[in-house]
Amino acid sequence: MITVFMIAPTPALRAGLRAMAASDTIEIIGEAAGAVLAPAADVILVAGDNVAAIGRALAGDEGVALVALSDDQRLPGLLRSLALSGWAVALPEAGAEEVQAAIYAAAHGYVALPQRFAEQLPGTRLIDEPPAEPLTPRETEVLSLLSQGLPNKQIALRLQISEHTVKFHIGSIFTKLGATSRTEAVSIGARQGLLTL
Repeated sequence: MITVFMIAPTPALRAGLRAMAASDTIEIIGEAAGAVLAPAADVILVAGDNVAAIGRALAGDEGVALVALSDDQRLPGLLRSLALSGWAVALPEAGAEEVQAAIYAAAHGYVALPQRFAEQLPGTRLIDEPPAEPLTPRETEVLSLLSQGLPNKQIALRLQISEHTVKFHIGSIFTKLGATSRTEAVSIGARQGLLTL
């Protein structure tokens, strides 16, 4: 269960955030109108004009993540400079699915933001782009089995191929996706819609 504390300036905005954020795996444990000493929560969800101030107040708190609803294109640069465990930005018009995805990402130590923001951050490499050369059906099968955490030997048994062939397919997957590890390949594949987790 991911715990969330919400900060938004108006009761109506907080009610809207609560409706979008709450789910079977996300629990709203409190809310406030402005910067306060929030109870221990996995994620602080912030909307309104005080996002930057709240982000600075949380800087260095290793256990907390921040999700901001904002269209301020300067915000990702500021949040990137802070030592937060994870952070995300969603646009104010984001729906429940996007807000919940941002909460999950930040709570698990990831950074998530709209593509138009990511393109402006120096040193950001977008990996959501489909590979130049698509995966073959067999490579997609191997990637799916990688996502289940199976070792090469188990993948070979399931697909009735040799371990050497499995290694060949994994190497090809790494090249096509620009990945350097099994975990990264699965992560990129999931973001590109190549597999469902």
